[in-house]
Amino acid sequence: MKIIWLGHASFRIEIGDQVLLVDPWLTGNPMLPKDQHEAACAGATHILLTHAHGDHASDVLDLARKLSVPIVGQFDLMSYWQEHEHLATVGFNKGGTVTLGTTKVTMVHAVHSSSFASAEGPTFAGSECGYMIAGDGHTIYVSGDTDVMADMKIFNDLHAPDIGILCAGGHFTMDMRRAAYAAKTFFDFKTVIPCHYKTFPVLEQSAEVLIKALPEGTVIEPQVMQAIAF
Repeated sequence: MKIIWLGHASFRIEIGDQVLLVDPWLTGNPMLPKDQHEAACAGATHILLTHAHGDHASDVLDLARKLSVPIVGQFDLMSYWQEHEHLATVGFNKGGTVTLGTTKVTMVHAVHSSSFASAEGPTFAGSECGYMIAGDGHTIYVSGDTDVMADMKIFNDLHAPDIGILCAGGHFTMDMRRAAYAAKTFFDFKTVIPCHYKTFPVLEQSAEVLIKALPEGTVIEPQVMQAIAF
C-alpha cells in the first residue's frame, strides 16, 4: 500500500486493486508542479471527495471526465452531479460503507462546511465528511476538514484505524495542537500524516508541535509525490 501526498489536502492512495484520488486539487495548488499532474492521477480508479470547497473539489468534475472514473462522496452532492453533470458517481452517507474492488470505504462525520461558488454566492453542497479506508491489512482515517470532536472515539472503537491522515493547519481546521489532542485522546494510530498545512501563509508551516506531542516515529511529514509505503 502506498500513500502519496499531492500537496495541501490531496492524496493518491494505492490500496489493494484501487488507486484512489482523495480531494485531488491540481489547478492552482502551489505545492504540486504542473508537470506532476499527469503522474499524480495516472491509473486512478475512483475520486473520493470530502466536501465541495474549491481547494478540494475544483478539479473533480474535469478529472472525472478525463479519467472516466466515478466520484465517490456525500449523497446529495453526488446526486446533483449525476443529474446535472451526467457523471458516474457513488453517493452514500455517514455511517454507510461502499466496496471499491478489494477496498471498503466508510463515510464518517466531520465538523466543517461544504459549499461551492456560484453566481448567487456560496451554494450549499451537501455535508462535509471524512472516510475510513480499509484494505491491505490497514485502515486509514482520512479526517477531511474538521475540528476535534468526541465522535472520534466512536470511530476508533468501530474501525481501529492504524493510520491517520489529519488536517492540521489551523484557521480553517484543527491546528497541530488540536490534531495532537485528537490523536492522543481518541485514537491508537501507529502512523499520523498531517495535511492541510504549509500551502498558504495563513496555515501552520511546521508539524513540530504534532511531532513533539506524539510518540517518536508516529508522525511522518509527507513530501509531495513521494510515496509512503506500508
